Amino acid sequence: MQTDHLYLNDAYHVTCRAIVSHVSKEGLLLDQTVFYPQGGGQAGDSGWLTLKGGSRLRITESRKAGEAFPDKNTVLHIPALGQTPLIQRIKPGDEVCAKIDWQRRYRHMRLHTAAHMLCAVLPYSVNGCSITADYARLDFVTSDPLSRERIETALAAMVEAAHPVTVETISDEALQAHPELVRTMSVYPPIGCGQVRLVNIKDTDLQPCGGTHVANTREVGAVSVIKIEKKSASTRRVVLALEWPKAE
Repeated sequence: MQTDHLYLNDAYHVTCRAIVSHVSKEGLLLDQTVFYPQGGGQAGDSGWLTLKGGSRLRITESRKAGEAFPDKNTVLHIPALGQTPLIQRIKPGDEVCAKIDWQRRYRHMRLHTAAHMLCAVLPYSVNGCSITADYARLDFVTSDPLSRERIETALAAMVEAAHPVTVETISDEALQAHPELVRTMSVYPPIGCGQVRLVNIKDTDLQPCGGTHVANTREVGAVSVIKIEKKSASTRRVVLALEWPKAE
């Protein structure tokens, strides 16, 4: 059974009803999910599956199921340790309520969007990236000196401009005809299904991406460059971070 990946069309979708299609020691599969699986440099979502009766199964990791399953792109929901008795109560066909850790996901969305904005500031190829709730790290193929002040000023201007961020598609053939749209050297967008997902930051950046993003650059908020590092003679690493919300 294939999974309906709800986060692809609506990154703000926090909960959904779902039917369990598989239960094993590796994790659970659902017929639809709001959980983003680790991939493309972005960390997977964590959250909960609420069972009939109100018991909650803590999900600490979500990733693509892999070659062991008929649909390797199905999202595998991996429970926290110590929940075996609860997992044993779950059977295929059971209905659950899936809910992501929204605060963590929203930071992923803000930082992933900031990473695309950074690609607009630094027009170089990217050969490595990581998006977590704490930081966004991109490795750019360049030997040019990079200015922390220039980067932060440019990102702040993009936030202030409140550019809309939308999801579009492009045909496999059109993408192959415009290779400049692909900024990442280490991961090439999946082709073969006829359409490739694009993330478009208006007047700023356009590139293939399967991750989750905010709807407007203003939502990214204040972004700081916490590290610029020379990784090799031809690679410069830039690490971005956001402010954590103040405790009430």
